[in-house]
Amino acid sequence: MKLLAGNSNFPLAEAIGAHLHLPLTKASVRRFADMEIYVEIQDNVRGEDVFVIQSTSFPANDHLMELLICIDALRRASARRITAVIPYFGYARQDRKTVPRAPISAKLVANMITIAGANRVLTIDLHAGQIQGFFDIPTDNLFAAPVLIRDIKDHFDNVKPVIISPDVGGVVRARALAQRLDGDLAIVDKRRERAGESEVMNIIGEVEGRVCIMVDDIVDSAGTLCNAAKSLKDHGATSVHAYVTHGVLSGGAVARVEASALESLVITNTIAPNEAVLRARNIRSLPIAPLMAEAIRRISEEKSVSSLFD
Repeated sequence: MKLLAGNSNFPLAEAIGAHLHLPLTKASVRRFADMEIYVEIQDNVRGEDVFVIQSTSFPANDHLMELLICIDALRRASARRITAVIPYFGYARQDRKTVPRAPISAKLVANMITIAGANRVLTIDLHAGQIQGFFDIPTDNLFAAPVLIRDIKDHFDNVKPVIISPDVGGVVRARALAQRLDGDLAIVDKRRERAGESEVMNIIGEVEGRVCIMVDDIVDSAGTLCNAAKSLKDHGATSVHAYVTHGVLSGGAVARVEASALESLVITNTIAPNEAVLRARNIRSLPIAPLMAEAIRRISEEKSVSSLFD
């Protein structure tokens, strides 16, 4: 087994390698003067089981092209099996046609990864479960829930929090977490007028006098989370926290979170945190490397991955 890292999240790749006691495969991923991406694999990978670790986070197009070119280079170097390890799968929010003449970009990206030569995909908390069906190759969608639940139990051991879905679309995720924590469930009902903007309309469930924990898969502009936190506080919540798998946090999201009613926002390091995230007073990052390393080990050894979902 060999591990190859792109440039999107090198610290995560190193942490995965440390858990597996494997050095990263020597490779050069660089750019020409006109920003074309060039990849050179400097170790022998013939007949090897190779895992390419690359989130397609900002800049999404550059990191996606790096991933595709790495896969192509490995295929032409006669790697036995190539697994695309994509902790954060970009373009996942474009998973269906919401308006006429719109693309389904998640399907396009899935096709590109398959055609490039990947034999398998490993990712975490896809924005929509049906994206697994967009791939014509085996796709394992891990859940970050065990990592998040462990941290919630460590920090909220003496209280029984209410698990909040920040929108109707996340109810299944929130309900599953509430069941695992033996907690209550509430839902924030909101109306989105246009992309990137949201208006909280109502709280479904009892939150007065309770500690509220919102759960979601992606936080991008953080507008939804911050508006929901304010509404929960207005409805009597004693404190509001959020646990989100992928901390995209684009634009002024970090400043928005710091100025919001959120006491804490906990993310995982599927996306490498930038300096603003690291300095933020109320944002914490959890390591996802142990979970990913165990999944990679089991895939390589042809063992079951499903027990990691528990």
